[in-house]
Amino acid sequence: MPRNVDFMIVVDMQNDFVSGALGSEMARAIVPEAVEKVRSFVVEGGAERLIFTKDTHGENYAETNEGRHLPVPHCVKGTWGFEIIDELAGFAKDAKIIEKPAFGSTLLPSAVREMTDAPDEEISFYLLGLCTDICVVSNATILKAHFPESCVNVYSKCCAGVTRESHDAALLTMKMCQIELL
Repeated sequence: MPRNVDFMIVVDMQNDFVSGALGSEMARAIVPEAVEKVRSFVVEGGAERLIFTKDTHGENYAETNEGRHLPVPHCVKGTWGFEIIDELAGFAKDAKIIEKPAFGSTLLPSAVREMTDAPDEEISFYLLGLCTDICVVSNATILKAHFPESCVNVYSKCCAGVTRESHDAALLTMKMCQIELL
């Protein structure tokens, strides 16, 4: 009998994206529901398949390609802005943490493979986090590409974009890529 193996991916729920350098009211508004989704996932037995990604930059951020396009230093390793928000930090202590220097994590698929040997059709992913239009869409499509028979889901009310319009556009893009919006 097939088993279902669920993974929750919490994308970049870091201080700089919520209330720091790139924070927004839209990002702050999703925190309570995001916390509840993570709490429910852990309570239902998913703690060993909880993954947090962390946007990770160095002191040389301004000299990077991203820094030249977005000249706002953020998520510099070792700073307050780099850390997972307090509301989720307790869950992150026991979770797999993936630091990523780019929008999407190329390490995410191999981390999942290290955590399960289940065939793709038995794996479901549930993503939430920031920013819908940059890192959430990037990681969701990476998972869809590496696990084409898996169900990739995004909790749309637990995501926030740079703007409402770009958030909605990213949701539409994901829907067109057969990523389920919950």
